[in-house]
Amino acid sequence: MVGAALGLLLVVVVTAVLVPFRGDVSRATPALALVLPVVVAGVVGGRRAAFVVALGSAFAFYLAFIPPYGSFNIDFVDDAVALGVFLAVGLAVGTLVAWEAERRRVAEQRATALAVLNEQYELVQAERERLLEETTRLAVLEQVDAQRAALLRSVSHDLRTPLAAIKAVASDLRDEPDYDTEMRNELLDLVVAETERLDRIVGNLLSMSRIEAGSLQPEKQAVALDELAAACAHRLDRLFARAPVDLEFPEDLPYADVDYSQLDQVMANLLENAARHAPPGSHIHVRGRDAGDDRVEFSVEDEGAGIPSEERSRAFEPFQRGSNSTGSGVGLAICRAIVDANGGTIAIEDGVTGGARVVVTLPVRHG
Repeated sequence: MVGAALGLLLVVVVTAVLVPFRGDVSRATPALALVLPVVVAGVVGGRRAAFVVALGSAFAFYLAFIPPYGSFNIDFVDDAVALGVFLAVGLAVGTLVAWEAERRRVAEQRATALAVLNEQYELVQAERERLLEETTRLAVLEQVDAQRAALLRSVSHDLRTPLAAIKAVASDLRDEPDYDTEMRNELLDLVVAETERLDRIVGNLLSMSRIEAGSLQPEKQAVALDELAAACAHRLDRLFARAPVDLEFPEDLPYADVDYSQLDQVMANLLENAARHAPPGSHIHVRGRDAGDDRVEFSVEDEGAGIPSEERSRAFEPFQRGSNSTGSGVGLAICRAIVDANGGTIAIEDGVTGGARVVVTLPVRHG
């Protein structure tokens, strides 16, 4: 046992150093000096080593510093009490020092174990974050792949239909050059309508790419919603052959503080959606009103089958088509992105006649 051996060696050294001076000093000096090896043994070797060295120190104190020196004859009253007190003090000090040393070692071991656990925890956290990032990246890639597949389906369907119509009209005009003026104009109007439809589809896809790139920055100005709606309805008048548009705007309607061209795209998409779902002989209603709290509102409502409530929450997600939809699935997503960028809100409600009513609320322009 290293602690006991070191303590006993120190007992021998201290005894050898003090023996020449034992006649000149009191018994307290060697007694205190011989406690030091007990302390050292307790720190190095623990309680057992302290106990062994305490006995050794008591034996050295008894033989070397209690007269008659080197003899086992002692005065029972004085010397025995002194020896007993020394032994008790040595054992007590050694035990306390050993306990404290053990407590310190345990604390150091716990601190070391805690440091190891913290290091392992940090490694686990770093690995967890790495896996989370990897999972997130994979989820984003899966979402991108899903959107790419949806985009391809949308392009293949929505672009092919007007292109097929244009090709058919061009073939008819080439194969039948003797069409009368009325028929030729009707066919050419169809080509123009399908070309405009293609332009709107491409415009929506380009807008979606700008939205995903985060480059949709509105240039706000004062916009009269009644004039914007009238201009949009006039430009898209070919869409409303079976369901005309009714515009209902109060004369004192405040101006909206928005980007004109972006809001024009919102209005065009909503009107096109309404025309697609409006049954023959019905009407499309475009209304505006002052919503209060510095907000102005317009709504586009058809008299079709409407949008089920369970589908409304995802109707504004890209490439999501409802059960009654035949569009590309990007129109409403673009509308929401544009309205959000301009500080407004957009929502789907039940129409007065049971159709879908899309409500857009925008900030009012001041000054």
